Amino acid sequence: MTETLSIVIPVYKSSKSLSKLVEKLEDVCSTLPYNYEVIFINDSPYHTATNDALNRLVKEHKNVVHIRLTKNFGQQPATLCGLNHAKGDYILTMDDDLQHHPEDIEKLLALKTHDVVIAKFPKKKHNIFKNIGSKIKGLFDHWILGKPKHIKLSSYRLMSRSIAEKILSIKTPYPFIPALLFSVTDDIVNVEVSHHSRDEGRSSYTFFKLLKLFSNLIINNSSILLRVIGYLGFSSAFISVVFAIVILIKRFTQEYVLQGWTSLILSVLFFGGLTLFALGVIGEYLIRIVGTAESRPVYFVRQISRGED
Repeated sequence: MTETLSIVIPVYKSSKSLSKLVEKLEDVCSTLPYNYEVIFINDSPYHTATNDALNRLVKEHKNVVHIRLTKNFGQQPATLCGLNHAKGDYILTMDDDLQHHPEDIEKLLALKTHDVVIAKFPKKKHNIFKNIGSKIKGLFDHWILGKPKHIKLSSYRLMSRSIAEKILSIKTPYPFIPALLFSVTDDIVNVEVSHHSRDEGRSSYTFFKLLKLFSNLIINNSSILLRVIGYLGFSSAFISVVFAIVILIKRFTQEYVLQGWTSLILSVLFFGGLTLFALGVIGEYLIRIVGTAESRPVYFVRQISRGED
């Protein structure tokens, strides 16, 4: 029985690159011993050019699926939507801008005996600020997710259907695909592929979107901030005890003079600020705990169009 490959592609305000992408995918997949489907998740449902391009592709290509969401939910929820609707024995995720070349799919499939195969790029075609940010995030991925240092992350990845099902079984209001992958398996490998310049427009990841993604990594996928608060609290308590001992010693060994107003104010400000910071972090955790308890879906589908319809 022929196995099936599902190719999941979140789309955000793209139109010109999509037709070329489908053509390249057809050229590659026609040479592979798999049935295949290309699932586009439209995360910009009210962008006319994107809607028109995807509707046209559905009419022209029988293997194309267009899933239109009700609003912009972000790349991570859109990817989960694609995983949930994929029918393949193997599921491949990639971007919509041709920075991930379809010609490299065969390299990922060559390692399909592993649970997850992630494309690694020797040199990324990003600006210097995004490359620096990527390196910093890589350090946090290692500290927080337990990612081995030799493993590089990207959205160009192949996973088995069983791994996708395990990921989908984890209910979180702030999903982060790499964290979900590392929570279900250690059998993750890299394969080196080339990274290309964007075929259209610029990245949709603004500074604030990257900051939100980073906060999801820090808060939703680790307890690192709670631990930091614990360490700060312990350190503050220790400093307070030392300071109190010093004051007492000076009180009994020196002539007492009413002084210390500055140190008193500084102490109040320091410990008051530390308390407010701790309350803010704890509040953020409580907000996300409430979101998880509500079991609120991370995306909603408006319409699904298939090539065979």
